[in-house]
Amino acid sequence: MRMNAFLGWGLGILVLLILTAIIGPMVADPKMAEVGAVIPRQKPSTEFLLGTDGQGRDMIAVLIYALPQTLKIGLLAGLISLGVGTVLGLVSGFVGGWVDAVIRTISDVMMTIPGIAIMVLVAANVRVMTVEIMAVIVAALSWMIATRTIRAQTLSVRERGYVQIARLNGQSGLKLVFVEVLPNLLTFIAASFVMTVSQAMLATIGLEALGLGPQDDLTLGMTIYWAQFYAAIVRGMWWWWMPPVFIISLIFVGLMLTSIGLDSTVNKRLAR
Repeated sequence: MRMNAFLGWGLGILVLLILTAIIGPMVADPKMAEVGAVIPRQKPSTEFLLGTDGQGRDMIAVLIYALPQTLKIGLLAGLISLGVGTVLGLVSGFVGGWVDAVIRTISDVMMTIPGIAIMVLVAANVRVMTVEIMAVIVAALSWMIATRTIRAQTLSVRERGYVQIARLNGQSGLKLVFVEVLPNLLTFIAASFVMTVSQAMLATIGLEALGLGPQDDLTLGMTIYWAQFYAAIVRGMWWWWMPPVFIISLIFVGLMLTSIGLDSTVNKRLAR
């Protein structure tokens, strides 16, 4: 089956960003991303292509070392929340009964809680914020949508003919889930993962823009925070805030196109 254009472009953008995040730190000098490494507030020039920020750091080095950490938070939070959501969704949809009722009720209640407010409250009270802690905080409040999505698809798949035949042939519940149900949900899980990562990164960048991100780690969100903290927009230092905003936008465009492409693939499968 030919890959649709949205999925191709989305994956292309994401692969390019991931390769940059992997290769960039191997090439760039980490000392140039440290505070006081160069003269601060220099405009873009042949020596510093994107100038320097108000803390005396080369902006190219800052972006190169901030990108992997930003992607790491999104991927970690996405994996954790998707893992929890997949397990709960499978159990809820396949087992049914009171188990389904309990999981569905907890999920519904959690979705009514203003997640960003809880994240701000928790993040503000964490003494030392790290990339890993931030990922866990975001994941703890973003597993519900994945749970509902996987549950809905599990309810649909478990009633299909091949599952019923396998059940009549004596396959146990656990084997039935892993052999017959889960493989047919992989496309849905992939789509849920992309959506979960998008939500996690949006929440993370929002927290970082408020200054609640990891203070000792370079991330794109914290770069924007320091830019606004030192009034980069007022001072006309566009090279401090515009590049991280552009990269963040590129990440979300890649995720959005990938999500659209996966949704199209899923819808074609459902139409069969």
